[in-house]
Amino acid sequence: MAFHIVLVEPEIPQNTGNIARTCAATNTVLHLVHPLGFRIDEKAVRRAGLDYWPFVKLVEHESLSSFLSEYGDRRMFLMTTRGGRSYAEADFRDGDMLLFGRETAGLPKEFIRERQDSALRIPMSENTRLRSLNLSNAVNIVLFEALRQNGFPELR
Repeated sequence: MAFHIVLVEPEIPQNTGNIARTCAATNTVLHLVHPLGFRIDEKAVRRAGLDYWPFVKLVEHESLSSFLSEYGDRRMFLMTTRGGRSYAEADFRDGDMLLFGRETAGLPKEFIRERQDSALRIPMSENTRLRSLNLSNAVNIVLFEALRQNGFPELR
């Protein structure tokens, strides 16, 4: 098994590219939930110089509901500034799905409300000018904590 990063409607290609590279380097599955704010066809990927893209375990979903119909029974953690507890308090297990929302809006509010028990946050300053951390940074913080808790499986 492996951890799964799920990006729900990502908007910025550079963030997704950074996350894809992290997923390739850590044997993590990357799920992209459409609509995307960019193209990931072969020509666009080649033009961006993403030579690691063939090593990304990529799964695409046409919508959040289609993702949930296929993976809804899996253990999921929702990363949101509205999370009730810190990601550092979570007990991550191999196979967990780590969900992150759009850069400008996060995960849908109703979706979070329905799953509040699995909503986690990354602690940060209460500075009102900072809405959240950069998406690729947030993914790295949480993913590497999950990998650390599990002894960095299959990584050297």
